[in-house]
Amino acid sequence: TIQWETLCRQFVEYEQVAPFLIPEEQERRLLGFLPLFLKAWEQSAGVIVFPNIQLLASEVSKLLTKEIKRNLNGKPAEEARLALEQLLKQKGEAEDGHLLLKSVYLLSQTDLRTMWNIIGSGLPAALMQCLYLFFTVPLKKTSDVQMSKDDTQTQEMLVKIMLNVYREEQGVEELLAADKLQSLIIATASLWDQCSHLWKVPTGHVLRTISKAQTKNSIVYLQAVDCIKIAIQNLFKLADTLPACDVCEAASIVLCFVKDSYPISSALLTEFENNDGYQLLLKILLRCEGLRQNEGDPYVDEILDMLTCLTTCGKTELKVSGNIVHPQLPHFDFERTRSSGMTVKNLQAFQVLQSIFQRSNDEHLCGRILAAIGTIWAWDTVNFFLLEWTLQPINQFTDIIHFKPHPIQVQFFRLVESIVLDLSYVPHEILKKVQYLIKENTVPFCTLTALQCLLSMTKKDLLFSDIFRDSGLLGLLLALLRKQAKVLRKSAGTHLPDLEEGTEKELSAVMLKMVAALTVGSVRNTVVLKDYGMVPYIKIFLDDECYRSATLSILEQLSVINYEEYMSIIIGALCSSTQGELHLKLDLLKSLLRILESSKSHSAFRTCSGFNGLLSLLSDMEGALQDPPSGLWTTVGQNCILELVFYTLQGITAALHLDPVNSNFFQRNGLFEKMAEDLGSLGCFGTQGEWQISQSLEKTRTFAEFLDAAFCSSEPFPMWLKNCIWILNFLDHMVKGTLHLESYFKERKPEIEDASRDDQEGPHAEDNHPVAFKRPGKELPASAYRLWGNPEDKWEMGDCAIVHPGAVCVMVRLLPKLYKEGHSQLSQEIQCAMVDHIQSLVKSEKSRQVMCGSGLLSTIITSCQDAFRNGSHPLHLPLTRVFEKLASQAIEPDVLR
Repeated sequence: TIQWETLCRQFVEYEQVAPFLIPEEQERRLLGFLPLFLKAWEQSAGVIVFPNIQLLASEVSKLLTKEIKRNLNGKPAEEARLALEQLLKQKGEAEDGHLLLKSVYLLSQTDLRTMWNIIGSGLPAALMQCLYLFFTVPLKKTSDVQMSKDDTQTQEMLVKIMLNVYREEQGVEELLAADKLQSLIIATASLWDQCSHLWKVPTGHVLRTISKAQTKNSIVYLQAVDCIKIAIQNLFKLADTLPACDVCEAASIVLCFVKDSYPISSALLTEFENNDGYQLLLKILLRCEGLRQNEGDPYVDEILDMLTCLTTCGKTELKVSGNIVHPQLPHFDFERTRSSGMTVKNLQAFQVLQSIFQRSNDEHLCGRILAAIGTIWAWDTVNFFLLEWTLQPINQFTDIIHFKPHPIQVQFFRLVESIVLDLSYVPHEILKKVQYLIKENTVPFCTLTALQCLLSMTKKDLLFSDIFRDSGLLGLLLALLRKQAKVLRKSAGTHLPDLEEGTEKELSAVMLKMVAALTVGSVRNTVVLKDYGMVPYIKIFLDDECYRSATLSILEQLSVINYEEYMSIIIGALCSSTQGELHLKLDLLKSLLRILESSKSHSAFRTCSGFNGLLSLLSDMEGALQDPPSGLWTTVGQNCILELVFYTLQGITAALHLDPVNSNFFQRNGLFEKMAEDLGSLGCFGTQGEWQISQSLEKTRTFAEFLDAAFCSSEPFPMWLKNCIWILNFLDHMVKGTLHLESYFKERKPEIEDASRDDQEGPHAEDNHPVAFKRPGKELPASAYRLWGNPEDKWEMGDCAIVHPGAVCVMVRLLPKLYKEGHSQLSQEIQCAMVDHIQSLVKSEKSRQVMCGSGLLSTIITSCQDAFRNGSHPLHLPLTRVFEKLASQAIEPDVLR
């Protein structure tokens, strides 16, 4: 503070005596004061406490201006440039010129009033003269490549002063008295290849700053001297000789003045247009094809951004009356489409963008054009219609899109997709061309991308199901799929690389997805598919996992008009599948479950031998849950086998649900007995029922406690017992008629690039929970496999009604097989737990009534006769209680015998 107070007194003294001093003495005193000022500045961390700072700024700026003019006066360009360099250069102790430059540099960063004093000193014009010389008169080649550290600091200070000064409109106005502004602009357009390399970027920054601060007077000045016209003429010459990136850099500076001046006056834009400015830009940008990545990109992007802005620069709004082709989406109303003011008014500017896309295959250029179109649409929804009803860019691009690089094809069809998804408009003419592109299939990748675009649209609204049927797309896809199916059928069992891999295979998969999307919710389209005789061909795609999801979706739509045909196909495919085709069986079963949600499908399931078909799946898994596994099952994880058992039992339960006819059929034909036999042969149950007599059990647990101990605790359980408990748990839910509502397994998502699923988890996996197959590198956290919510919700028996009494008989038939050598204690404990559980199921009179006629009494006698007859067996008493409870309700004739 004391230092600043001292400086203030010294400057006041200078003010008082200055009018009486000769100019040389004034300058000497001022130059003597500045080192003290700079020192105070540095010591106070740049905080100035100086009331007369505006006067100081004015005095210092005037003196710097005077020194610049003195060094330039009457000298040739090269000599003047050297003189300037010497003036501003730091040579040991700060020289006068460098001292003045540094002082103005610091003062220009203070406040606006101080800046106005600097501007009023005449410095802006003097600085422009300096910049013109530094830019247009390069030093010797060796010294124009790299600056010393001191020279770099000097350049940075000089440029920073100019940026601060020319950011203000007053600073730009001060330039108009001299002719150096238009001279520098024209120099950038004519001498770019001859100018100083070290001053190109700084000159560009300064001119762009001036451009943003243009005033009405500056525009009139530039127009009066034909600045833009001359610049364009010079750029035309450079465009043929200079490297494309250099021409872009020079052209972007000129275009800045055109674009930034438009909000004030259209004069420079008019001059630009009248002198073939758009043709110049087209020529320059087309020369940018093939530039190495990032080479010239900032200036190419800058030109394209400015061109995009110029599309909205025009005096009059475009008036077009398009013919809206129907049908359209329900919520589309063109009359209510309101303009935000950012509408296209300059078709000439847009035509440059359009022409570049049509004539170039450069990925960067084409990508930027498509991004620009998306930006224009985002400014105002009306812009899509203004452009498409005049220049038809998207319509025309569709004809040539297959020539473009793959990333551009993807970007283009996303843009087309956005017309529907974002603008809610159906562009019928464009869609016709896209459909023709698919039909021709000139470039498979382009066809694939186009079809994915239409698929996305189809999922948005059912209207597209009608549009693409009436346009012939559905028929085209069916014909292509028929051809593909014939090839697949003919090549069954052989490997066709061209057909089964890459884009062609993905294309077939997307065609199936498209047909599936067109049939969902559209009975009419499903009838078309059936009338085309496509059902036998669609079935062929079931074998390949990458096609299966879409194929099943199509067949599920077929069930809407013909349940019998659907059931015949699915049950037939299940029965004809091999033991190793576990994923095929699982996918078929899940599809079947979705259809069985409708009670109307139950009769078709029965008449198409659905029950026998599902039970045959269990028969095919004989020995699959042995521990250790053998044969085919060594390569299959036991979790996957349990999953297949679960979905098979789910299918049976769903077909029986609230269907007396199916329930009676299943009971009458002894299918519960068949189910017990098949489950007992899976390998986890004993092959023969054995009843060992134990003096006493060390511990007794309920079935619910066994479930909890087996899957939610760290207690070691043998694999065979865990598998048995799971199957008994499935049967327990089947008894209550809720198994088809359960969901224990994580859904698998087939991927084309990962269609092969031979990498199932092994038979000795540590994870004993039934989960979906896991793939290497795609391990899920344990939380993803959480099977239960609150265990009490799942395992609480209460007084549940028995829906399927035959399932209780299955549990009883499996009781003797819950025994393994070496695990006698555990075997008897689980047997006791199951008998107690069965006893709890027949606890109420209602449940006993349901069980009458189920054959449970006979099952108890025949399956458990050893324990039933032996009064000393641990299970004798609980089995007798179950028998007595049921006998009190009704005695079956075969039991009496």
